[in-house]
Amino acid sequence: MSADAGTIRLATAQGRWLLAAMILGSGMSFLDGSIVGLALPSMRSDLEAGAAGVQWIVNGYTLMLAALILVGGSLGDRLGRRRVFVAGVVLFAAASVLCAAAPTLEVLVASRGLQGVGAALLTPGSLAIISASFAPEDRGSAIGLWSGLAGVTTAIGPLVGGWLVDTTGWRGIFWINVPLAVAVVWLAVRHVPETTGEDDPIDYVGAALTALGLAALTYGLVDGSWLWGAVGAVLMVVFVLHQRVTPHALVPMQLFADRVFTAANICTFAIYGALAASSFLLVQQLQYVSGFSPLVAGMASVPMTIIMLLFSSRAGALGTRIGPRLPLTIGPLVAAAGLLLMLRIGDDASFVTDVLPASIVFGIGLTVLVAPLTTAVLAAAPMQQTGIASGINNAVSRTASLLAVAAIPPIAGITGRDFADPAVFGPGFRTGTLICVGMLVLAAACAVTLIHRLPAPAPGPGPASGAEWTD
Repeated sequence: MSADAGTIRLATAQGRWLLAAMILGSGMSFLDGSIVGLALPSMRSDLEAGAAGVQWIVNGYTLMLAALILVGGSLGDRLGRRRVFVAGVVLFAAASVLCAAAPTLEVLVASRGLQGVGAALLTPGSLAIISASFAPEDRGSAIGLWSGLAGVTTAIGPLVGGWLVDTTGWRGIFWINVPLAVAVVWLAVRHVPETTGEDDPIDYVGAALTALGLAALTYGLVDGSWLWGAVGAVLMVVFVLHQRVTPHALVPMQLFADRVFTAANICTFAIYGALAASSFLLVQQLQYVSGFSPLVAGMASVPMTIIMLLFSSRAGALGTRIGPRLPLTIGPLVAAAGLLLMLRIGDDASFVTDVLPASIVFGIGLTVLVAPLTTAVLAAAPMQQTGIASGINNAVSRTASLLAVAAIPPIAGITGRDFADPAVFGPGFRTGTLICVGMLVLAAACAVTLIHRLPAPAPGPGPASGAEWTD
């Protein structure tokens, strides 16, 4: 443990540079999540990919991130948070170079998987480093700045990504990670102290079961293979059974004995699954059917991000006063109304009259629900387990994104190599969006029926902190 740990002040040069390194590092993964979706049509055309191939470009990354994010946090605690964070940044950058140079779809998907491994190492480390390095009196302000400025990276990501795709092609969105990574590593080595946490054994068996189970389940959903889907489901059941008996579980199952914790994670799964799938469908609908450029398509997510940046703290304060049940009931329903408005987006869509109103309503719904959702998760856990509770909730949100993007497009009829034909994609977009509406309604029903008591708020961020929701 460094002598600087827990003593750095935000007003000092070291404090500012440390925070800049964490914001840039986590911002790399946030930017990647929001940019890649815009480039999918260009990737599909250049690499001659079908619908399944396009899904794997997204899922290759999300699969490894969802499977290893808890392991990444544990490795940081055991081996040193700065060391693991820097390793994650370097791996993320190296994988980005492989993505940019990928000659085939298969190489691109494999490289995206390596990116996901890098993100799983750096993402939990950024917040852990801030919490362990800053003095207690500055810790809250530092986390707030990290959350807000990370949100700004998400807001500008679609604009930067759309411009890069329009001007340099899809490979440019990966090359931009290289100079960012160089800056992050330099700042981390010079200004970030090394810190460690508990030296508990890491549950590698649980990690392997998660990775293999999610991979098989995702493959089964994307390719319509019942056999692989069944294998994945069996492996996930074995994972749960393993977590119940191992003394050093990645997911302490006793947390789920609390009804509010369980209900909040069910809501998280439904909400973040709907968010990921609707975002995946929308950016392609805007390009394939409506004929917008990547830059204009990217602007569709900017209003909702701005609304969240401006009003999330107020929504969180309101949720603290009145409890999470009402926001978690109303928020998903408002977001569902925004998705219903998106059904108006067709071949003659206007950005101002069709896209913008839907984005604003959807953003209002997300703003109402995200902070109370985090509060419910953390308040339902014992104080000494808020860190692992936040990590579990992050893993649930990532897993939901992975499975939703894998399952909903083929269910909606978006399959084969002709899926980009507006006559195919348009009806599939409407069906898939309605499925996402149903998931949000399910989340609202879960909140109103299962979240009855008012948990006391506990500090700390979950998946809704900053921009953790575009990758």
